[in-house]
Amino acid sequence: MKREQAERIAIQALGWLASHDELCPVFLGSSGAAAEDLRSLAQDPAFLASVLEFVTMDDVWVVEFCDLNNLKYEDPLRARYALPGAEQVHWT
Repeated sequence: MKREQAERIAIQALGWLASHDELCPVFLGSSGAAAEDLRSLAQDPAFLASVLEFVTMDDVWVVEFCDLNNLKYEDPLRARYALPGAEQVHWT
């Protein structure tokens, strides 16, 4: 997946999170972001990666987000791997 497509999916995921009254505060708390900063943070690929990491933590969230946005269920994770910070870790 190309980075531009990954960023579009992440921005959709951010919008989806922002529309969830119960889930958005959990994301904000875990990311350390403030609601008033979301618009400017949406320009940061690393922040967008954190949005996708959060959404992909729960299969129910992935299904709901993907169904709403007509995406394949694997798209959020594929998008996550196309953004910064998802480089393969070598433990040896």
